[in-house]
Amino acid sequence: MMHPRPDSADAERLAAEHDAAPAPIPESVIVKSIGFVEHLFLILVALMTVLVAALDIKEMIDTRSIELADILLMFLYTEVIAMVAVFYTGTGSPFIYPIFIAITALARLMVIQTKDMDPYTLIYQATAVLLLAIAGVIIARYSKT
Repeated sequence: MMHPRPDSADAERLAAEHDAAPAPIPESVIVKSIGFVEHLFLILVALMTVLVAALDIKEMIDTRSIELADILLMFLYTEVIAMVAVFYTGTGSPFIYPIFIAITALARLMVIQTKDMDPYTLIYQATAVLLLAIAGVIIARYSKT
């Protein structure tokens, strides 16, 4: 018994099926995977922030000394935790917290380096704080949340 010989269209179809790429991963799996990684990193950021804050508090207790820079550092830690909370709760604008963190970091830097700082550097840093504050006001006023 002879099998019919496939015509050229069948041969091309079989070749295309053989060479075809594997089926794409559904978009929902990719989105869920990225969301899982994001949540994992947010948890790690929160845990590391709490750990570093605890170590800094222990150091302040050991040295029996608290300076303005230490207090500003605690504000930085608080703002990082607040930023993580905003991502989990979905309330508030997540873009404003990095601005708060940058303002506090610049203020801390200005407090620490004031004595040895070039006056122009202080002007540049103060200008940066002003620009960040303006950006924060704009985002807070015009954000949809």
